[in-house]
Amino acid sequence: MSKSAFNINHSKFISSSFCLFLLFLIQFSSPVSSIRKDISLQDTNTCRTTVQGRYLIADDMGQVCDALSIDPQSRCCRGKRDRYSCHGCNLVSQCCNSYEFCVSCCLNPSRTQKNLALNVKISKPITAGTYSSIFDFCTGRCRHNSESVVHENAYLSEFHHCFSIPFNSSSSDSNVQTEVRLAGINIVIGTRGESCDTVCKSSGQSCVPNKFQLLNQCEMMHKYLSCKGGCLSSVGADQPAEVVDDAPRDLNPGACLYTSQVNMLSCDGSHQHTKRLCPCA
Repeated sequence: MSKSAFNINHSKFISSSFCLFLLFLIQFSSPVSSIRKDISLQDTNTCRTTVQGRYLIADDMGQVCDALSIDPQSRCCRGKRDRYSCHGCNLVSQCCNSYEFCVSCCLNPSRTQKNLALNVKISKPITAGTYSSIFDFCTGRCRHNSESVVHENAYLSEFHHCFSIPFNSSSSDSNVQTEVRLAGINIVIGTRGESCDTVCKSSGQSCVPNKFQLLNQCEMMHKYLSCKGGCLSSVGADQPAEVVDDAPRDLNPGACLYTSQVNMLSCDGSHQHTKRLCPCA
């Protein structure tokens, strides 16, 4: 073989080898870059969860599960589960016997109006901030709720985890809030001397104690009662109520009475000279 022929064949061999090398890179490097791209674009959904319960956990998707069913990476409940479960909840009073199911039920957009919930103050001081998310509102509201306790240290019932939006008399839309929270409640006027337990039972219903605070204001009493003698602050377990017309003069006949001590509001209170305004369901 001549030297020139050898050089030509050698060049062809090098050129052929280089082409094969390029094909190898294209074939095997492309899928790798594609896989890496796919991984980088994957959504990593993470959940916030409750931490209070001994056995159950609720995530911010409205799911409830036990601690062993929490995904260690996403912190969400694993598997297909019911969202916004209200298991063990009274949907009229909006109170539940379980903290986690209270949170789950509260997260349902059809039960908690976001625009109202995010305007609720975290605590009573005027300088207190508001909740930053529905999940924060639900976890906070279900944990501590003044409407579910009596005398500040005892629960009204086993359904003491409540998520209803608190009434704020200084709010411009307080009347709208009141009407929303009284949905499903029958407001019944008792006869003189009757307790609300008796009033509600006579119509086959039960008294809903955590709704008294909504009725314990002059605007609501004027809506249902005549209040001919005005609307006065008083102290008594029978309030909100209206004093009967034939009551002794010193008891302000015809006046509507509201109490400034909300811890006294109860279903079993009564007075021989008043007619109670009762929340029944």
